[in-house]
Formats: sequence, structure tokens, C-alpha cells
Amino acid sequence: MRLVRWTPDDLVRRLDDVVAVYGEAMNYRADLLEARRGYIATHVRRPGFRAVASLTSEGHLAGFGYGYLGTPGQWWHDQVHRALTAGARQRWLADCFEVVELHVRPPAQGHRLGTRQLTALLRMAPGSTTLLSTPEADEQRSRAWRLYRRFGFVDVLRHFHFPGDERPFGILGRDLPLT
Repeated sequence: MRLVRWTPDDLVRRLDDVVAVYGEAMNYRADLLEARRGYIATHVRRPGFRAVASLTSEGHLAGFGYGYLGTPGQWWHDQVHRALTAGARQRWLADCFEVVELHVRPPAQGHRLGTRQLTALLRMAPGSTTLLSTPEADEQRSRAWRLYRRFGFVDVLRHFHFPGDERPFGILGRDLPLT
């Protein structure tokens, strides 16, 4: 398995694979995935965009991650902004790299690909803080939650609901740079 940095063009070129990995990892319905395709394609043009991919020796996509600098007017940023206090907004959103997606195909999970992807992504991330959202889960049993806690992510918001999604999410953050 090799980890590579992706340009915006690399991600768009492999968009079908990216959406497939995303769907497998999140267990989302096909209709929701079609909507995500459009969002992902527009994210590559955001300021501070960074992406990584885990590729098998045959070039198949086993996992990926990407993010960008959050700014007012972006849907996720604005949802979180509204839920935070003024002090928390200044602390977390003033110069924030948002980890938008970080996924590994289920058969490839448990081999530290997520760790390698998150390390690489955060090492090249601009900004002084980073935030991400993840579905609420048992922190001891969830691989994602254990990964984020190992990286020093702390609770920013818990049991947060995004419009259109019935699941609660945790909003987690940490300072940058990654040391």
C-alpha cells in the first residue's frame, strides 16, 4: 500500500472510486452518494485544499482523505459556527483546516491506513486549528473515534445535528501543526 498526495485534478479524475469508498465506509444509500459526488467535485476548488490517497500495488483506491480552509459561506462551517459560542468561534474557526472526509474501505480497515492518511493530511494542512465531524458512537468500539482521540482531538460540540441527517455528530478539534 502506498500513500500519495493528491492534487484537485487527481481527486476529480478518481471521483467514481472516491464516491465508492465513501459509500462503503459510511454505508450510505446510492441516492445520497449521487448528491455527494457533486459536493466533492466542488470542494477541490476551496482555499487550502489538501488530499491524500492510499493505493494498492494495482492502483486501486483503498482510502482517501481531504480537507480545506473553512470560511464563512461554506455550509458545514456555517452550521458549526451557529452552534458555537463567540469564544469558541474565535478559538476554533478563525484559522481552521476542516478535515472534510477521511475514509478507508472496510476490508482495508485495521491496517493503520486511516492513521497514515490523517497524519499526512494534518502535516500539510494550513491553519492553526483543525476540526472534523464524525457520527456519535461508542468511543471504545469505534475505530474512527479511537483514531481521533489518539491524535489528540477534543470535544468541541457533542450530539450535534446537521440539517437533513437524523444522526447526532461529534465535532472534534485540535491545534495545528501536527507535531
